[in-house]
Amino acid sequence: MAHDLDHKRTGGAPHWKPEDILGTISLKTLLFSDDYRHIALKGILTAFVMLALGGAFAMIFRTELAVPGAQFLGARGYMTLMTLHGMIMVFGFLIPLTISVCYYMLPKVLGNDRLEWPKVAHWSYWVLIVAAVLLVIGRPDFTWTAYAPMSLRVGGSLVWMGHLAILLVAISEFLAGFVLWRNAIAGVTASGGWKMLPMMGWASAVVGLLLIVATIPLGMIGLGLFTDWMEISAWFDPARGGSVKLFLYIFWTYGHPAVYLPFIPAIAILYTLMPRILGRPMWSYWSGVVAFLLLGLFAMPIGPHHFQPLYTISGWYERMIQIFTLLVFIPSVLHVFNWIATLWSDPIPASARASVPFKFMVSSIAFIIYGGATAYVNAQIATDSDFIHNTYWIPAHFHAMFFGFAGQMAFAGFYYLFPYFTGRMYNQKMANSHFWLWQIGLFTKITMMFVAGYAYFPRWVYDYLPLQEWMMPQMMITAAGYLIGLGFIIFVYNVAVSARRGQKAPNEPWPVEQDGAVPSAAPAE
Repeated sequence: MAHDLDHKRTGGAPHWKPEDILGTISLKTLLFSDDYRHIALKGILTAFVMLALGGAFAMIFRTELAVPGAQFLGARGYMTLMTLHGMIMVFGFLIPLTISVCYYMLPKVLGNDRLEWPKVAHWSYWVLIVAAVLLVIGRPDFTWTAYAPMSLRVGGSLVWMGHLAILLVAISEFLAGFVLWRNAIAGVTASGGWKMLPMMGWASAVVGLLLIVATIPLGMIGLGLFTDWMEISAWFDPARGGSVKLFLYIFWTYGHPAVYLPFIPAIAILYTLMPRILGRPMWSYWSGVVAFLLLGLFAMPIGPHHFQPLYTISGWYERMIQIFTLLVFIPSVLHVFNWIATLWSDPIPASARASVPFKFMVSSIAFIIYGGATAYVNAQIATDSDFIHNTYWIPAHFHAMFFGFAGQMAFAGFYYLFPYFTGRMYNQKMANSHFWLWQIGLFTKITMMFVAGYAYFPRWVYDYLPLQEWMMPQMMITAAGYLIGLGFIIFVYNVAVSARRGQKAPNEPWPVEQDGAVPSAAPAE
C-alpha cells in the first residue's frame, strides 16, 4: 500500500497558483523568454497547430478512402498526405506536446520553480520548427518510416528536404533529452535523493536517456538518406552497394523507442494529476518506478519485431525478440494495475467525476488497456507474419496507444493547466462536448481499423475493391475522423473564448470535494 511519503514523492502538494500568462505575455517574450512557463506554453500551442495541420491532412485522405474508387486523390497525392500526417502527428504533435506539458509540471512538482538548461530547450524547439517547414515544403511521399531505397527514388526534386527534416528532428529530440535528464538530476537534489524523487522526475530521467540514445540512429538515417540522395555516400542505396538491411536495423533502433517518447511523459502526467484530483497518494510508488525503468530497458532491443516476417530476422534471434516484446507487458501492467488500484482504493470524489481532466485520464487508461491487449497478436511471430502484418490492424494498435492514451493524457494535462496559464476556467459544457466526441470518434475509428485489419485490408492504399467487409469499416473510420475533428474545433473555440472571458480561477482551481456537492471552483458554464 501507499507509503506516508508518497504524497511528496508523487508531487501531491501543489506549488503553483493561477496566473494570466497567455493574456499578458508579448510575442517576443513567448518566443524567447527562458521562463519555463513560457517555454512550455510555446511548445503546447505549437503542438496544437501541428495537430490541426496533421489532422487536416488526415481528413483529406480519409475522405478519399470513405468509398472505393479514386475520387480526387491519386497515388502520389495520397502518399504525400499520409507521409506528412504521420510525421507531423508523431514528431510535431505527440512528442512535443507531452514533453512541453512536462516542462511546465516538472519544476512545479520538484518545487525548484525553474527549468534547467532553458536555452537548450529553445534550440530544441527552433530546430523542430525548421524541420516542420522543410517537411511541408519538401512534401515527401515515402511514408513516415522513409524506407530505403524507396525514399531515394520518390518524392520529386525537393525530397531531400524530407531527409534533412529527419536529421533535424533527431537533433531536436536529442537536445530535449538532455533538458529532461538534467532536470531529473536537479530533481534528485531538490527532493533529497532518488528515493524521494517524484514520479515526474523518474519519467524524465528515463525518457531523457531514451531521447539521447535513440535519436542518434534517427540522425544517422536522416544524414545517410540526405548524403545518399546527393550521391555523396551509398549507405542505403543498393544500386550503389548500400544495404537495405542496415537501414532497417538502424531505423527501428529509433523507431520502436519512438513509441515511448510520448508514452512515458504521458504516464508521468497521469501520475502527477491522479493524486491531486483524487486527494490521495498513488497505491504504490515503487511499482511505478520499476515500471518506468523496465520500459526504458525493453524499449531499445525489440525494434526488429517491426520487420520479423522478413528474411532479415529468423531463428533464435527472432524468438528472443518475440520474448522481449512480450516482456513489455510486465511494466505496462504494473502501471495500469497501480492506476486501477488507486482509483479502487477509496470512493472517487464528486469533484473528480465532474472534472474534464479526470475524464480524459480514465479514458486514457481504458485505451491503453484496449491497445495493449490487442498488441498481444502483434507480438506473435505466426500471427504477425501470416495475418496482420501491414494490415490496418497495425495502425489500429498504435492509434490506440498514441492518440487514445498519450494524446488524450496530454489533453488531460492541458485542461488541468488551463487556469494556471490563463487565470480563468474553461467552459465545462464545451469541454464535455469535446470529450464525448473524442471518445465516440476514437473508439469507433480504432475499432473499425481493427475490423478492417481482421479482413486483411492493407495499409498504404488509396483505392480498394468494393468488398462489403472493407467498405463499411472505411466509411465508419472516415465518419469517426470527422467527429474527432469536430471535437478539436470545439476545443480550440473553448480555449480561445475562455482565455479571455471565462470565469476567473480561484486560488485552488481543483479542490477535492468529497461530499457530492458541486465543487465551489467548478469551471464556468
